[in-house]
Amino acid sequence: KSIQHSMKCGNHSGPNTAMKCDLFLLDEGPATQVVLTRDEGLQYYRTMQVMRRMELKADQLYKQKMIRGFCHLYDGQEACAVGLEASINLSDHLITAYRVHGYTYTRGGTVKEIMAELTGRRGGIAKGKGGSMHMYCKTFYGGNGIIGAQVPLGAGVALACNYLGNNELCVCLYGDGAYLSNILVYIQQGQIFETYNMAALWKLPVIFVCENNRYAMGTSVERAAASTDYYKRGEFIPGLRVDGMDVLCVREATRFAADHCRSGKGPILMELQTYRYHGHSMSDPGLSYRTREEIREVRSKSDPIAMLKDHMLSHNMASVEELKGIDVEVRKEIEDAAQFATTDPEPPLEELCNHIFYNEPPFEVRGTNPWTKLKSLS
Repeated sequence: KSIQHSMKCGNHSGPNTAMKCDLFLLDEGPATQVVLTRDEGLQYYRTMQVMRRMELKADQLYKQKMIRGFCHLYDGQEACAVGLEASINLSDHLITAYRVHGYTYTRGGTVKEIMAELTGRRGGIAKGKGGSMHMYCKTFYGGNGIIGAQVPLGAGVALACNYLGNNELCVCLYGDGAYLSNILVYIQQGQIFETYNMAALWKLPVIFVCENNRYAMGTSVERAAASTDYYKRGEFIPGLRVDGMDVLCVREATRFAADHCRSGKGPILMELQTYRYHGHSMSDPGLSYRTREEIREVRSKSDPIAMLKDHMLSHNMASVEELKGIDVEVRKEIEDAAQFATTDPEPPLEELCNHIFYNEPPFEVRGTNPWTKLKSLS
């Protein structure tokens, strides 16, 4: 069972209207008519529900003071992660900023490991030492707290792919705020634009992805950027802008971008127009610079999970009862993970300086293990 889906991309709207994506320095773009199978639809739906429920539980645990420090939630942006992952391989590489929980899950982390990392427990995916912003898997390089710093790192991973000749690529994600911070904070080094230059010169297999959720912390993109056409910011790098709330639109754009990179044409830039329901971080209520009505309107018209659900129901690809069954399973998985995350012990003090290196260093490195003689009392 499958359905044909008409793409809607960029600033365009309207159900079932075939439109091209907004393109820059490209003669052709992604497919505008795509097919969704029942199995794919159910998989995408379940993954997005896990991500949504996990973030809502994190919000609850933070307010209960079980999660401390910084915590940036991803609810509303699920179609970006799921659509991207649908068109690349787990052997490909991915690096992102600090809104990281969803990508940790799609890259292979478990809900239990992610929730335990949020609460700083031994069973966390970084053994309780990374917290909300620093999570890792085999081909997933975090989780980076410094704004925009993951962009040159991602280009370095792509350079390694070129060097090894393994036909792999790197997806390098950042938000619309990375551009603003690049201007306001990093103006002396201009790391994002310097990376664009190097990637273009060396034809690196990297997909630069700007997740434009419309607000850089508390500032709307219109107030902070003279040009909000982020997909054109590469100047000499081709770009495309797509609807980041539509999982199929993201999937096809990523498939196009991945083919571009693997064919040796060098980097490509994608802007995913998306939206976050929570504030920038847990210290931001998210309502001083936007209205409740704006958030409600996005939820009612463009929610990625609701749109996919409506597509599947209207084409008889799933029943209401079947999708409700998935919802119940997901809620139980999240509750079980939260129970583990609040009862698992914290890492002991003597492990504070472990795991600095991938393998044990072959010789003594001064200053790397000053705590090894200390023991935890709890």
